[in-house]
Amino acid sequence: MSKRFEAASFWVFRLATYLIIAFAGLIFLEIGWKGGRVVFQSTAPFVNVPFLTESPESLHVLTLKNGETLQLGDRAYRDYLNKNGSDSIADEKSQVYAAGGIFPAIVGTVLLVAGSMVIAMTLGVITATYLSEYSRGGRAIVLIRLSIMNLAGVPSIVFGMWGYAMFVLLFKWNVSLLSGWFTLAFMVLPIVITGSEESLRAVPQGFREGSLALGATKWQTIYENVLPYALPGILTSSIMGVARIAGETAAIMFTAAYVVRDKLPWEVDKWTDFFFSGVMALPYHIFVVSARVPQNEYTEKVQYGSAFVFLFIVMLIALTSILLRIHVRKKFKW
Repeated sequence: MSKRFEAASFWVFRLATYLIIAFAGLIFLEIGWKGGRVVFQSTAPFVNVPFLTESPESLHVLTLKNGETLQLGDRAYRDYLNKNGSDSIADEKSQVYAAGGIFPAIVGTVLLVAGSMVIAMTLGVITATYLSEYSRGGRAIVLIRLSIMNLAGVPSIVFGMWGYAMFVLLFKWNVSLLSGWFTLAFMVLPIVITGSEESLRAVPQGFREGSLALGATKWQTIYENVLPYALPGILTSSIMGVARIAGETAAIMFTAAYVVRDKLPWEVDKWTDFFFSGVMALPYHIFVVSARVPQNEYTEKVQYGSAFVFLFIVMLIALTSILLRIHVRKKFKW
C-alpha cells in the first residue's frame, strides 16, 4: 500500500513538473514568436533598428478624407501637420507608447543591473568573508544569519517602499539611479551573502593551513588562497541575483523608474546629475504598456517586442556570468 502511494505521489509530482515546464515553454514560445517578428525583419538590415534605438512615442492613426490610413509617431505627426495642416484628416486616434522604440528602457535596465550587482557583490562578499572566516559564532552571529534568511523571503514591494522611504525621502536622493541601485542591491544581498559564504566554506581547510604555516597573515591567506577558489561559487550566486534584479518592477517603480524620460541618463548638465536622475527600465515599461495602456493591435507589438528584448538581455547577462564562471573554475581548480 505504501509503495503504491509512493509511486502515485511520484507520478503526480512528475506530471505537475512537466505541466509547469510545458506552460512556461508555451509562454516563452509565444513571446519569442510574436516579439521576434517585431525585432527581426525579412528585409535588410533584418533588424528593426528604430525599435531598438529610438525613444517611445505615441502612435497617431490618421484616416484621411481620401480614405487612406496613416500610422505616424509623434515627430512624423507634427511634420505632417506642419506640411499638410489638419484639413485633410477625417478621423484621428492616438495610442500611447505604441510607436518609436525602447532604447532608453534598454539603457536604464543595463545600468540598474550593473550598478546594483557591483554594490551587492561588494557588500555581500565582505559580509560573507567576515561570517565565514572571522566570526566565532555566538548569538549575535546566529541572529545575523537568521535575519539574512528572513530578508530573502521579503516581497519586493516591501523593499521598494523601504527604498523609497530610506533613499528617496530620508537621504533626499530623489527617484534616481542611486536610489534604485541600493534598493535592488539590498534586495538581492541575502542571495549573494548565502552563496558566497557557502563557496568560501567549500574551499579546503588545508589551503588556509598551508598558507598560514608558510608565514602569511590571515588576510593574505584569504585574499590569495581562499577568495580566488571561491570565486566560481560567488559568480553562481551573482547569476541568480542578476535574474532577480533584471526582472524587478515593484522595487524600482518607487525609487528609480520613470514611465517616460526623453533624455538618456548621460544627457545631464553636471556629471553628478547622472547618479541622481531617474531612468526608464524594461520591466516597468512592459508593466505600463501591458497593464495601464488599453490592449489593441497597435500596443501588442510594443508589448511582445519589449518582452522579447528583455528576455534576450537577461539571457545575455546570465550567459556572460556563466562563461566567466567556467573560465574562473578552469583557472582555479583543485
